[in-house]
Amino acid sequence: MDLDVLNMFVIAGGTLAIPILAFMASFLLWPSALIRIYYWYWRRTLGMQVRYANYDDYQFCYSYRGRPGYRPSILMLHGFSAHKDMWLSIVKFLPKNLHLVCVDMPGHEGTTRSALDDYSISGQAKRIHQFVECIKLNRRPFHLVGTSMGGNVAGVYAAQYPEDICSLTLICPAGLPSTTDSKFIKQLRELQESESIDRIPLIPSTPEEMADMLKLCSYVRFKVPQQILQGLVDVRIPHNDFYRKLFLEIVDEKSRHSLHENMSKIKAPTQVIWGKQDQVLDVSGASVLASAIPDCHVYILENCGHSVVVERPRKTANLILEFLALLHSMDNNKKQA
Repeated sequence: MDLDVLNMFVIAGGTLAIPILAFMASFLLWPSALIRIYYWYWRRTLGMQVRYANYDDYQFCYSYRGRPGYRPSILMLHGFSAHKDMWLSIVKFLPKNLHLVCVDMPGHEGTTRSALDDYSISGQAKRIHQFVECIKLNRRPFHLVGTSMGGNVAGVYAAQYPEDICSLTLICPAGLPSTTDSKFIKQLRELQESESIDRIPLIPSTPEEMADMLKLCSYVRFKVPQQILQGLVDVRIPHNDFYRKLFLEIVDEKSRHSLHENMSKIKAPTQVIWGKQDQVLDVSGASVLASAIPDCHVYILENCGHSVVVERPRKTANLILEFLALLHSMDNNKKQA
């Protein structure tokens, strides 16, 4: 074989080997770094840009795509211990000409974390209102989406700042009393009785606990490699003290039933999406909302747990788009009447 050709193959092989070895090293030695790269890659692929907004000395971190147009902007509020990138699986199925905003909730990821801040549901709603005003999102009424803890905050926001929003989507929202105890609620009661409340199922500190949390939150059984479980834990462990404080705040009497206490004040057309097999927050909460909110559209997803956004992203995105299209059509009919 010609020496130049041989050299070319050696160089090409070496060039390919470097990223492959780097990937394997990251996967085996630094799985948390690989997870961060994964989110960076998908944000870039989907056209989501990260920005910061400041309210006095408080900083909000958010990602966005598109610009405000004739259709309502969409603001998305994530759940407990998550971050803005959890919405990427849904963003993938939304039109690129929609104006989307995904914000890190107070104390999460790139948004300011302060020991003096009010992390009650009402306090978080006030912070989100500050964010909305910072980026002038409420120049026109927008569509608000929230899941789990973020759903609780979204519902309270809709009740307290009705002029800001035109419609609302609540995905397995917290903040409601339930006639049926979920598996998670039963676990919490057992931990309280044994005085082991530090072992909160939603705050894992080992790969095994992370696997248990994924089983609790999902009906679909994802096969997650041990290295990825370790990476997910490594990313969370530095924040676990904050998560414990936040959890105790949102299950306190002040916040536990915030959505229930405010749902009668929600006047915007509301969409409720819930996984039928939700083991964290029982699906019976959907009927509670339907009976209290005048214009409420309920969708129960079969074979789906609490992590609706991860388990059924395409379906969730389609339901949101169909709901917005329905409201747009109804609005046009009113104008023509």
